[in-house]
Amino acid sequence: MAQISDPKIAFAYLRPACVLLTKEPTVTNVETLSAQLKEVNDATLQQLQEYVLFPLRFVLKVPGSKKDKLVQAVAETMSQVLENTCVQKLCLCLCSPTDPGKPADTSEELKSAVLRCLDALLHAAYGDIVFKLFEPIMLPGLGAAISLLLALGEKTKSRGIQAAALKCLQALTLQCDCTQEHIVPSSEERCAIGSTMASFLPGITTAVARIITGDLRQGHAVTVRAIKVWSRTVGLVMEDAQLQASEPGKTPSPDLGRIGQLVVRRTQDWVKSTAGKLSVLLKKIISCTSAHQHWRVRLEMVELDDHLLARCSQSLGECVGPLLEALVGAVNDEELRVRKSKSSSSAQTFTDVLSENLHSLATSLPRLMRTSDDQKKLFVLNVFLGYLKVLGPLVSVVLNSAAHLQRISKALMQVLELDVMDVRIVEERSYAAIIETNSDSHDSHTAHIQRKHFLYFTDEKILSVLMEICRTLGYYGNIYLLTDHFLDLYQQSSAYRKQAAMVLNEIVKGAAGIAVATEAQGLECHIRGYSATQEDLKVAVVSVMEEYTSLKNWHLITVSEETERDRQDQQRLLLCPPLSEIMIPSSFASASPSSSTSTIHQLNSNIWQLCIQLEGIACFAHALGGDFRPLLMTSLYPVLEKAGEETLLVSQAALASMWDISKACGYPSLKELINENSDYLLNDISVNLQRLSQHPQAPRVLTVMLTHSDCSLLPLVGDIVQDVLMALDLSYDHTAALFCSVLHALMKALARWFPSSCGKTSKSAGPKQTTVHKEVFNIRQFLLDYRKEKELAEGIGIEEDDTEDLEVPPPTECEDVEDICGPDVKAELPSHLSITKDVMERCIHLLSDPSLMLRLKVLDVLELCVCVLSEKENELLPMAHRCWPALLQRLTADDPLAVLRAFRVLCTLGETCGDFLRRRVSKEILPKLRSSLARQAPISAKAGPVYTHTLAYKLQLAVLQGLGSLCQRLDLGEADLDAVCEACLPYLSCRQPIRLQEASLSVFQHLIQVDPDTFWFTLNELHCPSSYIPPHPDLQPVQLNGMGRPRDEYSDNVLKLLREEFGSVAESINQPVG
Repeated sequence: MAQISDPKIAFAYLRPACVLLTKEPTVTNVETLSAQLKEVNDATLQQLQEYVLFPLRFVLKVPGSKKDKLVQAVAETMSQVLENTCVQKLCLCLCSPTDPGKPADTSEELKSAVLRCLDALLHAAYGDIVFKLFEPIMLPGLGAAISLLLALGEKTKSRGIQAAALKCLQALTLQCDCTQEHIVPSSEERCAIGSTMASFLPGITTAVARIITGDLRQGHAVTVRAIKVWSRTVGLVMEDAQLQASEPGKTPSPDLGRIGQLVVRRTQDWVKSTAGKLSVLLKKIISCTSAHQHWRVRLEMVELDDHLLARCSQSLGECVGPLLEALVGAVNDEELRVRKSKSSSSAQTFTDVLSENLHSLATSLPRLMRTSDDQKKLFVLNVFLGYLKVLGPLVSVVLNSAAHLQRISKALMQVLELDVMDVRIVEERSYAAIIETNSDSHDSHTAHIQRKHFLYFTDEKILSVLMEICRTLGYYGNIYLLTDHFLDLYQQSSAYRKQAAMVLNEIVKGAAGIAVATEAQGLECHIRGYSATQEDLKVAVVSVMEEYTSLKNWHLITVSEETERDRQDQQRLLLCPPLSEIMIPSSFASASPSSSTSTIHQLNSNIWQLCIQLEGIACFAHALGGDFRPLLMTSLYPVLEKAGEETLLVSQAALASMWDISKACGYPSLKELINENSDYLLNDISVNLQRLSQHPQAPRVLTVMLTHSDCSLLPLVGDIVQDVLMALDLSYDHTAALFCSVLHALMKALARWFPSSCGKTSKSAGPKQTTVHKEVFNIRQFLLDYRKEKELAEGIGIEEDDTEDLEVPPPTECEDVEDICGPDVKAELPSHLSITKDVMERCIHLLSDPSLMLRLKVLDVLELCVCVLSEKENELLPMAHRCWPALLQRLTADDPLAVLRAFRVLCTLGETCGDFLRRRVSKEILPKLRSSLARQAPISAKAGPVYTHTLAYKLQLAVLQGLGSLCQRLDLGEADLDAVCEACLPYLSCRQPIRLQEASLSVFQHLIQVDPDTFWFTLNELHCPSSYIPPHPDLQPVQLNGMGRPRDEYSDNVLKLLREEFGSVAESINQPVG
């Protein structure tokens, strides 16, 4: 339906409703008028505006109480009229009759409707009429309106009403930011508005500040609107342009009477006093909002800072510092939209203030980090970083001030102090920490590196910001000045050493432009104040790295517990050289007199210092890239030293550093890194082995090289191995433990480089592949074979068999050729086998060493030697013969740990030597193993679950797991097999621990492979689930002791063996033997 456009028709249409409403002010009549107004178009309604508003105003003015519903309906209808028309006369009357300036106790719907009506009224005013509101005569009414709106914004619990009241307050000062069209005041009109609003500035700023810093549950929308009101109001009253253009001496007109007392004159004194009071409020607002959870609040604070700095920087002199602090804090905000805000560029014009603020913040930073919560700490550090980024190239100028540099550096030293009291750091050892060459990549072990714990913070975000601060200093600062200053701190005190190293590492990265964010923060100036060249970086890196790897900073005590024998050995080693007074190597830490008093704190501190320095070398490689390659000659050897370190944390850090170095220098893996630089590494090792007392770490470097290289290293390392063996021969009492680790790494590498299957050397020792025949048993053939065996046993027909055996086949052509060629010449052994023989020789001598730990290491080396030599039986068997007496002692008369390890070596020998060991094992080993198993069986059967953690249990388990394969491999005789069977039968009991039962089953599975008939009979004697019917009446029935026995503790395992090794038991029950 088309709207009415003729004023006469519209008047006739609306007149009855207006008259009726005037006579009978009810909700129904108001709603009727509202519905009819929708039928009139805006232009026509503009002409009838006063006529339509009259009955609505009349309803509100009539004395007496009115229902809330009626007032709400009238307000909504007035809003409808005002939103579609313009107001030419403005009459502001918003006060409670009983208590002007305070909101009445009415419903939220009514308050919302009145606020909407007021907002519509303010937006509908046009022309000069709106400025009449800011004339001095209107101050009382305007004050009442502002008080009412502030009360609604602060006291009401409804978020909608709070936001609407604040929006009205913003519209009242002609600073609304909605999408409707607004009047733009001229400079004179703006000055008049500012003068009028100065009267209300204390009340507005105080009340709105309470809203901003109030309950977080009010929601971010209310807080954002309140910040906007505070910002625009202060910017309007304290605007520099207005204060310079206004006439502060002008007195108010005497016609105003008492109203003149409300007029404020913006004199210099007033401005200064007001700025001081606003500064207090501003600091309170910033403290509550700069780290607010919602990004829109933080963004609005950036807008506030920018608005006030741009308009009021002179009048609000006391506020510039806090405003800049909040503004630069937003430069590193986690929300991209806050960081991208271009408002932060305005801070760059206040370089002097920024410099002063940076100094004062650096002064208070340690205190703030000790006393604030993590969120506050993060904000403070973001502010610190923001100052550096906003200053940009001027950072280098600021750092030229000794006071600034000293204050900033000391602040970083105190904030980055590590917590080194965790006992786990010094306890963890790296016996198995060295990762093999084929183990994944860099990511596989950087994930395992323990994170640092700091005294004054725990949040990783805080550490990230601190590291970015250091990188930003390096990016904008003078690299020479910074490295010299922090190296001085590094050298001055051990308390600052770890922190200074962390800062130096990041400064070098920053100087190289690594992980430095500039453009992402929206800063307009990206020019570096001091541009460090690659040569500058290299010089700085060399000086820092020399300090890191010096004797006093690299060879630190990291181990506190060592055996008394090792301690004595090390003392003997360190008696000779004068350097022993200076150097305190990590593996020889106990030689120092003060080592006995080394506390956990000191050891952990040393460990973390080494880790940070190792990280630093990786950072330097990253910064220099390919230019770091020439520095590998001085840096790679120390890193490899630490990769072989006993302390887990240090070895992990060194390994991660090696990966970073290889990546930075363009090596695909650690193998290439070591192989390409092996010449000078091996040269250093060779020289240092000659002076082992001064360079006790040399064997560890060789160990790491062997662990992470390939067989191409073998020709180069051969001479070094001979040097190691010679050094071991000359002073094995002193260096055996040290060199055993090298020999173990060497044999492990040879086993990896030259793999051989340990069971392929002796074909005669291969297991008998006896299969279970499923075809029908031929009784005739069985009897014939039986007769022949019986005759042979009685000596009948043996002559013919002997004659056949003595016939020698004629020699073949190949043999004739070999005879003609002359005597056999023993071929030269491959180098890896020759080295293995030499190592095995030393192991034989060291097997009887008094130190248990050394014997265990030697047994591990011996096992690897056997595996490597297995491909040459002619070399292995003589060596096995030589080592047998010492190995026998370890097996029969040693600590249980050594017995356990020695039995593993025996099993490996059995796999490789076969028949060669049969008689020795049968005569010297089996009786002791049998008696040990028999003695422990009743104990383990009665023991509880704790028994599985004992050494006796582990020994039982190891013997049972290896015994079966050993018997099968050595092809032992019937008597020996019976003895083994007798010893292992008790372990088939269900009362034994599960793993012992499983190991016993494995023994019988191997024994069944050797002699299935015997052990079928043995098992059925123990428990026979079947009855066997003879196929012919003349044959005697089969009677076995296990028949008819009730189920007992052995039944389950016996049935399992019979089922798995001899077919289904169920199929043979009551079946004829045939």
